[in-house]
Amino acid sequence: MKTTRKHYTAEEKVLILGRHLLEKESISTLCDELGLKPTVFYRWQKELLGNGATAFLAKGCSDH
Repeated sequence: MKTTRKHYTAEEKVLILGRHLLEKESISTLCDELGLKPTVFYRWQKELLGNGATAFLAKGCSDH
């Protein structure tokens, strides 16, 4: 039987990463609960931290 992979939206990924980074949930707990491989979680985390500066590039923002 073939298993279908869940495709998470960007917003879902941020919420999942936030549960670890802000709420201190363990990666193993999250991965077990969501059926994620830890390597996927770490890839998301690397992408978030590598691209995090874009969050501060809001259009029309005059704070420098």
